[in-house]
Amino acid sequence: MRFITRDTDYALRALIFMAKAGRDKNHLVTVDDISKELKLPRPFLRRILQKLSDNNILNSYKGKKGGFSLRLKPESIKVSYIIKIFQGDIDLTHCFLKSAICPNIKVCTFRKRLKLISKMVKRELDRITIASL
Repeated sequence: MRFITRDTDYALRALIFMAKAGRDKNHLVTVDDISKELKLPRPFLRRILQKLSDNNILNSYKGKKGGFSLRLKPESIKVSYIIKIFQGDIDLTHCFLKSAICPNIKVCTFRKRLKLISKMVKRELDRITIASL
């Protein structure tokens, strides 16, 4: 089971890089800057940064002197929110049986335990911010 997808991983790495590169919210960073420094594939990174911009995490500036800047302070960007953007809600209880929903979903004691674990994981991930990384 893979908890963090590649897109989420790249997004977190890029945000950490941007936070370290300039505490000033207006500090612009290009896709090439991040790609070269972190050795991440440029096409994937561009799509990821645009998605972060679409979700109000980054500002995007077009043109020759364009780039991306943090829209939010690193202290207010929660890892849980970045996971939600790229992977959806944190939920360990997706029970499937041959692509059909499990008939025991309402009475399954294992699912009830997993729901509690999901809540604990979400609560802990809410405590982790880009600034803390």
